[in-house]
Amino acid sequence: MREGIHPEYHQAKVVCNCGNEFVTGSTKKDIHVEICSKCHPFYTGQQKAAAARGRIDKFNRKYGVKAE
Repeated sequence: MREGIHPEYHQAKVVCNCGNEFVTGSTKKDIHVEICSKCHPFYTGQQKAAAARGRIDKFNRKYGVKAE
């Protein structure tokens, strides 16, 4: 690697809006995020699958798609 062209690498503290904190490597010292694996619906299992099914049914009715 060439000397003097790479940014400094730090142990970064990541803070989520939900209050979760963890440490990772980054070129920034502090990182603030809005959503993380502790509060994301995909990881917590609180997805709104019923709402998605409703949108799919509405699409199928609108365009005349028959379920097989």
